[in-house]
Order: sequence, then C-alpha cells, then structure tokens
Amino acid sequence: MPFEDLGFACIDHHRQIRRGFPEVIFCPGKTTEQIIKIFETLAAKGNNVLATRAEPDVFEALAKTNKFPKVRYEKMAKAIVFEQKELIASKTVLPIVTAGTADLPVASEAKVTAEIMGQRTELICDVGVAGLHRLLKHLPKLQSANVIIVVAGMEGALASVVGGLVSCPVIAVPTSIGYGSSFEGLSALLTMINSCSAGVTVVNIDNGFSAAVTATLINKKIEG
Repeated sequence: MPFEDLGFACIDHHRQIRRGFPEVIFCPGKTTEQIIKIFETLAAKGNNVLATRAEPDVFEALAKTNKFPKVRYEKMAKAIVFEQKELIASKTVLPIVTAGTADLPVASEAKVTAEIMGQRTELICDVGVAGLHRLLKHLPKLQSANVIIVVAGMEGALASVVGGLVSCPVIAVPTSIGYGSSFEGLSALLTMINSCSAGVTVVNIDNGFSAAVTATLINKKIEG
C-alpha cells in the first residue's frame, strides 16, 4: 500500500515509533471502508492511532467492527482516538490558547493530537483581543511554558500579543472564523505571518494537528 494511502502525516514510520508518535489517518478524501482498513492495519502494529477530520458516521462504522473496544470519538475535534500504548506524560503543560469560543474545534484538534503524543495540555479559551484583560490572569502559566499554541480567527492578532508577552516559541494557528473580509482565514494567516513578535511561527489555516506536532517536537527536545 502506498505511503500516502496509509494516512501518515509528513514523518516516516520509524521516526514516529521512536518518538512515541501515533499512527495518523487524515480522513477527508477517503471512503469509510478505506479508513477502517487503514485503521486496522495501523492498530495491528501496536501503536496508538489518531484519525483526524473524521465524521461521526465513520466512527460509528469503526465501532461496529467491535475490534477496538477502547476507541473513542472526540466530537469537538472531529477525531477518532485509539490509545493502546501508554506514554510518559510531559513534565510541563502545553497551553493551547484560543481567541474565541468559535476557535474551539481547531484548538480541540490540537489538544487531542498533543495528548495522544504524551503532552499534558491546558485549554485557555476566549482570551482574544476584544477582551484582552482575560488573558492577563493566565500570564504566569504562559510565561512558564516551553511552547504555546495560539488559535485565532478574525484578524488573528492574539498570536502577536502572546508572542510579545512570553519568551518561548508561539505556534500560531489561523482559523477560518470571521466575516467576509476574513476570506476564510486568509486575513488571520497574513496577520500572523507579518507578526512583529519574533517568536511567532505560523501553520496553515485550521491546522491544529500540525501545530500540535510542532509544539510536541519542541517540548520533547527541551525536556530531553
């Protein structure tokens, strides 16, 4: 079976195993039957399995096979999670910060992804620039983090604000939340890319998965 059909995210199989990464399936573009077949193949290797952007009917079909009693569906993240290999939890907490409640689906994808890779996470929600005072009470925990994920739509300014307040890398995730002139996340993406906060790095629109992988790699390197 070709590499891409197995649904791996950008990293080869052996490196995933060494670092405790899960096997990953990107569900859009695949039939339910294909997803189940790939899931079975990956689960047989003994590693944890994550299926992203999965619709509820895909999970229901997978659950009906009765082959994965521990499998669960994270509705907000639209992720299927199968944990069969226990990982050592990270020493530090990975904060995942959202500008608004509407950004939660993307933040939840980041949270689920980071956690299945052994990261301890904390969601800090609804602290965008329209209510910036809410961010300040979380400042001590943000300043003690090794890396932070910031998820924001509209104009995407929150990533720059957080980046200017902390001395660690900020992984910014633009979301497709906003009015017409946000151009489905393009406005937030451009704002984040043009951030004057030097520690801000940007992933693709709505790509909570990639942000979590990047943040995990940084945290694992720091913690050794």
